[in-house]
Formats: sequence, C-alpha cells, structure tokens
Amino acid sequence: MSRVVYYGRLKEPVDRSENPLKLIIQIPCYNEAKTLPETIRALPTWIEGLDIIEYLIIDDGSTDGTSDIAKTIGVNHVINLPRHSGLAAAFVAGLEASLKLGADLIVNTDADNQYYAEDIHTLVQPILNGQADIVVGDRGVGTLPNFTPTKKILQKFGSWIISQASGIHTPDATSGFRAISREAAIETLVLSEYSYTLETLIQAGARRMSVLYVPVRTNPATRPSRLMNNIPQYLANSSTTILRAYTMYRPLRFFTILGTLVTILGLILGLRYIYFLAIGLGGGKVQSLILAAVLMIIGFQIFLIGLLADLIGFNRKILEDILFRLRRNELDPSESQPTSEPNPTTENEI
Repeated sequence: MSRVVYYGRLKEPVDRSENPLKLIIQIPCYNEAKTLPETIRALPTWIEGLDIIEYLIIDDGSTDGTSDIAKTIGVNHVINLPRHSGLAAAFVAGLEASLKLGADLIVNTDADNQYYAEDIHTLVQPILNGQADIVVGDRGVGTLPNFTPTKKILQKFGSWIISQASGIHTPDATSGFRAISREAAIETLVLSEYSYTLETLIQAGARRMSVLYVPVRTNPATRPSRLMNNIPQYLANSSTTILRAYTMYRPLRFFTILGTLVTILGLILGLRYIYFLAIGLGGGKVQSLILAAVLMIIGFQIFLIGLLADLIGFNRKILEDILFRLRRNELDPSESQPTSEPNPTTENEI
C-alpha cells in the first residue's frame, strides 16, 4: 500500500479555524435498491480532520425505489433526476448539489459497494494537507481478480492514453472513487454524456490542477458493470470522449500532430516521384506527384485549423473563467461581497 503518484502544484492546507469542514459523500444510483444499504452501512461517520460528514444520493431515474430506500437508511440528502440521464449527468448533479450544501470536500463512490469505504480517509487526507485538488483511488487494475485479461489490457492501455492526453501519470483512468476539493469542483465541467472519469482527468491536466493517485482496496463484485455492456461499445464511447476532450483542451497540439502526419505522407510520395524521375521512370508516376501535393495542402490546412481552434480555445478559457467566477459568487456570496448578509443554502434549493 505504498504506491503513490503525485502531479501538480502544492496547495495550502485546508483552514478550518473559522468554519467547520464538511465532507459530502455522493453516490450516483440507478436501480441500486439491493446494494445501496450495504454501501451506506460501510461509509465512515467520522474522519480525523473533518467536522461534518453527510451522504448524498443521486437517483438517476431508478424504477426500483432506490430513493425510498435511501431515505430510510440514514442518507442525509436525496436528489431525484426526472429520467435516466446517465452516469456523467448524475455525477454533475451531485457536484452541484454538494456545493450548494456547503461541502468543503466531495467524495464520489459507487452504489454497488465496489470500493472499500474505509479508504475514504486515504482519499481526503491529501486535500486536507494541501497536497492536491483531486485525489483518485488506484485499484491496481492489472491485478484485480474479477477483471478478464482483455479488460486488464484495455484498462492499462486506456490509462496510458489518458496519461499522454492529460500530462498526468494515470495508473487507473476509469476509477470513480475520488475526492475533490471545493475549488476543483467549482472548476469542473463535464460535457460527456457517457462518463466523467476520463474527461475530468484531461481537464484537470489542462488546468494544471494538482492530482494525486493513492492505492485503494476493492470489495468482491456484486453485479456486472453497467457502464461497459460490451467491449466494442466501451471502446467507441471511451475513444469519442477522449478525442473530444483532447481536441477541446489541447487543440493546437492535436491538429499539429495530425497535420504533420499527413504532410509527411505527402513528402514521402513526393520523394518517391523524384526518385523515379531521377532514374527515368517518372512519366508513369504523375499520380503520385498529384497525391503528394494534395496531401501536403491538406496537412497545411489541418495546421491552420489547429491555429483557429487554439484561438477559439482562448475565448473558451475566458468564458470558463467568467462561469467559474459566477459560480463562486453564487455559492460563496460572503466572499465576493463581504459587506452583504450571507445567503444560506437550504436543502430545498438543490
């Protein structure tokens, strides 16, 4: 249990001299009436360094009475989404609700009791100590007994891809067991309709957030994964999410690499034509010359698209900064307007 991976800038430790520190453990749920009671029973009621721990259930359009069960087993807050919207939407709804409820730290875990709840204290301590904005639980995907060899390979390869895309060493890209500071939660945007795990890591790397991976334990599986019905679907959804997020946050790099590859292919064909021309056989290779010219023009155009996308990216950053400022003003009005009366948030406002 000594495997720790750290990336990013050091932060000041969380100050709780004036206000009590609140942790909200959020659990997205979809038809989890059978597994939810066991998951809730395992959650901690006290962690050193924290003053308040509350539980939040996001019922993603369940039809088995999940929210009713949650209300009877000691869950503090329950959100009912009007229809089944997917894991990403439930995660975002949980973050927004947790922020309105005054959470200083947010821990996200699964309703199927996949993660060992006692490791929550391992997730939150680096944030309390000022070491990270986001802490992700590393399951050690290469050693999990319930993962097939194919799934282990895909998990390792996917984590490597995310490492390259985000600039963060990522041993477990799909782990949903993670702790998030209040500031990081305010600056988190999830646009994917599939999952939040991959996009938020690329986003964190682009914004140079401090990300820490810590080893966590897992419990025996209680049901098959609902996020991956089959490997082709998983690959298609994950690839789309990674590509969209990468082109959004690192457009110039992406289009420069793509344009360079196309241009090199054109140069190779051009050199091939020159070679045949030099040995007197160039007359029948004009098609190669035409294709080489077309590819080099396309490569240059792709590079120009990258420049344009990068300029658009600057505008997006400005808009995001405005959005984050508005969020802070809405969630923490006392900080932006010291002379005004505080506007406490109630559960009914979620």
